[in-house]
Amino acid sequence: MKQGKKIDPSKIDLDEMREKTSENPGLISFPHSVGSALVKPEDKGKIKGRAMAAMKEQTDRQLQQLYEQMKTLARQANDIKNRIEVSERIYMAQINFDPIIGQTYHLYEREDKNDLLSMISPEEWGQESPFKAYISSVRLLADHTWEILE
Repeated sequence: MKQGKKIDPSKIDLDEMREKTSENPGLISFPHSVGSALVKPEDKGKIKGRAMAAMKEQTDRQLQQLYEQMKTLARQANDIKNRIEVSERIYMAQINFDPIIGQTYHLYEREDKNDLLSMISPEEWGQESPFKAYISSVRLLADHTWEILE
């Protein structure tokens, strides 16, 4: 067995030891003894760069979601606008019956430029349609607006 050197306690300089040690070794930014964990300084620019990239990716994703929601809302607003226009045109047209909610009807333009709402589809007229033009097939909705089917 190898014998180590014996330390003489009377030769230890306590003041020198206090200068070479820390009272709070957990608060210093470097290892305080040979057996301490390795402490490497962080590259703060790299950390900030990663954080900025993550933030940018997340906010871009959120902005894209909002953009998709805006497109959906704009499409829905246009659909409602079209329903209003068609509904106004139908209510200005000649209607010789009481329309029922949920039923399909057909809008035609006469030779005199007036519109007519009919229960007869363009296919049911056969070869000769008595109208200048077929405009649209529509369905009466519960809010008394009309859904354009074709």
